Amino acid sequence: MLSVLEVKRKLPKEFIEKLYENFTPLTVDKILSGMSGERSTTLRVNTLKSNIHEIMSILKENGIKFDRVSWYNDALIIKDISEKQLQKLEIYNEGYIYLQSLSSMIPPLVLNPIEGEKVLDLTAAPGSKTTQMAAMMKNTGYILANELDELRCERLRYNIEKQGANIVEVLNGRGETIGKKYENFFDKVLLDAPCSGEGRFLGTDAKTYRGWSERTVSELSKLQRKLFKSAYQALKPGGYLVYSTCTLNREENENIIEWALDNSNEMKIKTETINLNIKNIVEPISENIEVKKAIKIIPSRETEGFFIVKLKKLS
Repeated sequence: MLSVLEVKRKLPKEFIEKLYENFTPLTVDKILSGMSGERSTTLRVNTLKSNIHEIMSILKENGIKFDRVSWYNDALIIKDISEKQLQKLEIYNEGYIYLQSLSSMIPPLVLNPIEGEKVLDLTAAPGSKTTQMAAMMKNTGYILANELDELRCERLRYNIEKQGANIVEVLNGRGETIGKKYENFFDKVLLDAPCSGEGRFLGTDAKTYRGWSERTVSELSKLQRKLFKSAYQALKPGGYLVYSTCTLNREENENIIEWALDNSNEMKIKTETINLNIKNIVEPISENIEVKKAIKIIPSRETEGFFIVKLKKLS
């Protein structure tokens, strides 16, 4: 574990400056503390193949300690063993569990897909949220999981097959074009957008932050707008869209939603309140009361930093 001062010295200077622009010094200290060392190993039970009680029994038999998660019945925080050790267990290799960060589990819970619905996962690899949604839907309905990168697409297919998520069709293509192909088709859309990944930074691991730059943030925010338009176009009137990122800055989060709400000639949407009792939430950086309905999670020992907003497409 590093001290807050050590984390501050390791991370990009411009990133630290941006944190102080957007958050109070106390919140910046909390964020940096959440980036000071390895995060807990967390998993989701794949309810298509097992259940929480069976998995807890197996973990106890193997002498593995865990904590429950108050806001998600099917999630566990594993104590004192690594992901690599968990990957040796049969329950992992048979797809009974999925190693996934707690924050990553939240967007599907907010979207809340149900049996029989048609759902789009616009940028889906490696499939954490895709397979979670298939389990929530009890493998009844249809999910289109799109991914641009071919190698990541293969990983997506592998995870879908391993988890037994047989309502998922995988598409290898540009997310920006899907809105035109599937106009007003989906009941619900998840846009977990490509982002600068600030919520996943660790001071102990240079590869988590090495690729970050203000230019990258700017370029990604342009892509996110294009993907948002496509997601909106693919969604039925009256349907729900969840936009999420694993980053902390305003440009890729609040600014995108402000832009979408302001662009009412092209997109008629409203934000929805999110009712989940999650720790480490700070208020979104916006004067817009609609944007304040989003949730912003700061990094901690148990959670990555994340931004999540739920929107309804108006008729």
